[in-house]
Amino acid sequence: MILIVDDRPENIYSLQKLLELNRYKVDTASSGEEALRKILKNTYFLIILDVQMPGMDGFEVAEAITGYSKSKDIPIIFLSAVNVEKKFIERGYLTGGLDYVTKPFDPDILLLKVGTFYRLHQQARELNEMQKVLQDEITERKNAQEALVQSLEELRSVLESIPQIAFTLNEHGQIEYVNQYWYRFSPDRSQFPDNDHTVIHSVAKAVEDGQPQAVEVLLKSLDTQEYRHHSLTLTPVRKQGQVVKWVGMFTDIHEQKKTTQLLEERVHERTKALQEANKELANSNHELQQFAYVASHDLKEPLRKIQVFSNMISSKFGHEQPEANGYLNRVVHSAARMNKLITDLLDYSKLAITDVFQPANFNTIILEIMDDMELLIQEKQAVINVGEIPVIDAIAAQIRQVFQNILSNALKFSREGVPPDIRITADIVRDLAPDSITDQNGAYCRIAVQDNGIGFNESYLHKIFVIFQRLHGRAEYEGTGIGLAIVKKIIDTHSGLITASSEEGKGSTFYILLPLKQS
Repeated sequence: MILIVDDRPENIYSLQKLLELNRYKVDTASSGEEALRKILKNTYFLIILDVQMPGMDGFEVAEAITGYSKSKDIPIIFLSAVNVEKKFIERGYLTGGLDYVTKPFDPDILLLKVGTFYRLHQQARELNEMQKVLQDEITERKNAQEALVQSLEELRSVLESIPQIAFTLNEHGQIEYVNQYWYRFSPDRSQFPDNDHTVIHSVAKAVEDGQPQAVEVLLKSLDTQEYRHHSLTLTPVRKQGQVVKWVGMFTDIHEQKKTTQLLEERVHERTKALQEANKELANSNHELQQFAYVASHDLKEPLRKIQVFSNMISSKFGHEQPEANGYLNRVVHSAARMNKLITDLLDYSKLAITDVFQPANFNTIILEIMDDMELLIQEKQAVINVGEIPVIDAIAAQIRQVFQNILSNALKFSREGVPPDIRITADIVRDLAPDSITDQNGAYCRIAVQDNGIGFNESYLHKIFVIFQRLHGRAEYEGTGIGLAIVKKIIDTHSGLITASSEEGKGSTFYILLPLKQS
């Protein structure tokens, strides 16, 4: 910034505009006293000072400026229209001015002078910064040298105090220092405790590569003649990027080695036992599935006879015994409910038998379900909106069961007098989590099935996917309590996730997350 000092406003104005048009920042003062106050508060790279001013003239102001340590190096250009004689010009230079310009002056010449002083100011500032950087670097190097010497002393003190074989090497891999434990495995400090040249090869490789080394070695104790496992580590000490020293350490790992070997043997034995147990469990699981399947299938045969003969008795003798006919109707109704329960159990047992995953069109599957449920949808006056769902690797028959159950529940648990409004949407997400962020490059698809039914209390969320768990009485809503358990088992088989959010009286939303591709 440039400071213009002149007692005449018109002079300040014309000079200020000239400099500002050439992109210089300008500050002004109308007296010597004001200029001195501003110099103490601000930083300027040039002062243009009028000589003839009331109070303090320009020469007195210049003498005061050069007397301040903060402003003594600021260049001053004297500007005068009256004091143009040689003695005034000489006095201007003697009081600290670097130039003396008489009025009228050439604006271009003045701008050239200002530009020169600006460049000199920039160069001086850069030199000062460079000098500071050099001083800081010298101080840093000196401190680093002192720290290195101190570190070496501390290092030797530490190496003597640790219960391990410790040593240092120079940059060429030659031994410089060894601690007291060295002599338990080597007769002198010039000879590595090395039985099979492993240590020598490791040192040579470390020096050649300039990188840390770690290797296991066998060392022979000079006292007991016992061979013990040790871990050798070689760590470089660098200065300005160059290796100047190596720190080596032999750590006794004999006991850990024996323990590790024992653990590995036990892990191997345990793994073998677990594999055999898993094989037995798989066989038992398969037998259990077969039993559930056969049992459920065989139970349906006598149940059908109960239904058939009950209907025959009711049709043949029911008009003669109205009370007996009522009992028979209860038997038929219970048999039908039992048949539905066995059918659901049969479906549930089949889920353990995995099929091949193939790309499945979920929109087509849902439309087929809606066709099958057409009469119920019309009866309920339901509206079902289905958004676009991407093609997903899945077992189509099982996915059909999923949406069959969820849509059936949405229609079943509707509010009285309110037509069901069901919306199915899908988006691609990054993670297998209900609140995962949308990402077109994600690996999972999140499908939401939202309805406006009776809803449920979310504190029972953990119960709705458990087999035989019901939130409503059988008298209110029909069902076996297996439907959502089947849904969850299918989603688990697909390595997916299912959950729900709901509020009583305001409907429910079921979230299904499935991987787009099955591994």
